[in-house]
Amino acid sequence: MDILREIIDITLGTVKDVLPIAAIIFGFQFAVIRKKPANLGQILFGFVWVLVGLSLFLLGLEWCLFPLGRLMAEQLTDPAFIHGSSAAVDLLAKGVNWQDYYWVYLFAFLIGLSTTIAEPSLIAVAIKANQVSGGAIGVWGLRMSVAIGVAVGISLGCYRIVVGDPIHWYIISGYIIVVIQTSFAPKLIIPLAYDSGGVTTSTVTVPLVAALGLGLSETVPGRNPLIDGFGLIAFASLFPIMSVMAYAQISEAKAKLSKRKTATEADQ
Repeated sequence: MDILREIIDITLGTVKDVLPIAAIIFGFQFAVIRKKPANLGQILFGFVWVLVGLSLFLLGLEWCLFPLGRLMAEQLTDPAFIHGSSAAVDLLAKGVNWQDYYWVYLFAFLIGLSTTIAEPSLIAVAIKANQVSGGAIGVWGLRMSVAIGVAVGISLGCYRIVVGDPIHWYIISGYIIVVIQTSFAPKLIIPLAYDSGGVTTSTVTVPLVAALGLGLSETVPGRNPLIDGFGLIAFASLFPIMSVMAYAQISEAKAKLSKRKTATEADQ
């Protein structure tokens, strides 16, 4: 009964959240444009599937992704696991050593890499960017560059939680690098790079990253979940901008080097 009640509550909440969006869209369609959309029945049928899909997705978050991310953080920061013995060590007395949490950084890197590659919104943007650019922007190249940026950002964010540094030091430094990169990066890639940070923080990445940050801040001695637990999403949004522009700059440098080599061989 509890499971059924939770399913009903989440479904009703989803309907309540989505109805204003539908009201605006259909309101403009019928009141402003004053034209019946083509395939109205198919659109309404698809709208029902959207509600079902969102409800199931939210259930999956509550039952799987959030608990899984928190559980992994708790296990990886367990003193018995860190120190390789069954006896719990009083870390508050010993003090937190950031090097002891290397498994956390590795897990954060790999989970950031894998979830970003599987992110549906990033896949859609990469395909569209490839089509619009006439193949100049590779689908896998863009996805991998964004994934590496997210992975590095989340790992650095976990390091920040462990050592307790203020988040604004990292974010301000990161945007200074972004501004510098923007001055030298190819103009073609700059808007896409800025969008990549927002695209990747979507349905798959955000739940696990948020759960990881909260779980890590709850288990590392001396950390406050409210102050230290949030902020990983900011890292996941910032570092893909840098990695995508770096990917474009490296590709441009390789292309110039190849042209120079070809020109040299032609002269000879």
